Amino acid sequence: MNDEQYSKIVNNYAPSSPLFTDMLKAFFAGGILCLLGEFFRSFLISADFSVTTASTWVSIMVIIIAQILSGFGIYEKAAKYAGAGFSVPISGFANSVVSPAIEYHTEGLILGLGAKLFTIAGPVIVYGITSSVAAGIIYYIGGLLK
Repeated sequence: MNDEQYSKIVNNYAPSSPLFTDMLKAFFAGGILCLLGEFFRSFLISADFSVTTASTWVSIMVIIIAQILSGFGIYEKAAKYAGAGFSVPISGFANSVVSPAIEYHTEGLILGLGAKLFTIAGPVIVYGITSSVAAGIIYYIGGLLK
């Protein structure tokens, strides 16, 4: 069997992906989430919060809402429907921490929750910290060379 025959067989069995529809769903879902976040941010700024503090509170609210939705099983359904438009990094990260906690809580605090809590998020944290340290070193060395 050559590559062309194999591709033909795979294409016959692969589900079709409505790319344009998926992109529209992601665009509108992400837009609605950003609109809600901007609404809360503007509300907090109008309540005499600084821009930085208001932005921080919006991030905290997004994390808490994503965790609550994950706990009730709603986050996964919404993310499946809206795709990347719903799984913006901060809410997706919150879901990746909460999901193992929900799944493994029955195994106990040590072997369940403690051991499995960061199964998905752990590598993100490790590589995020490592890349930020590397970027900081490069930035520092760049500043010394001026």
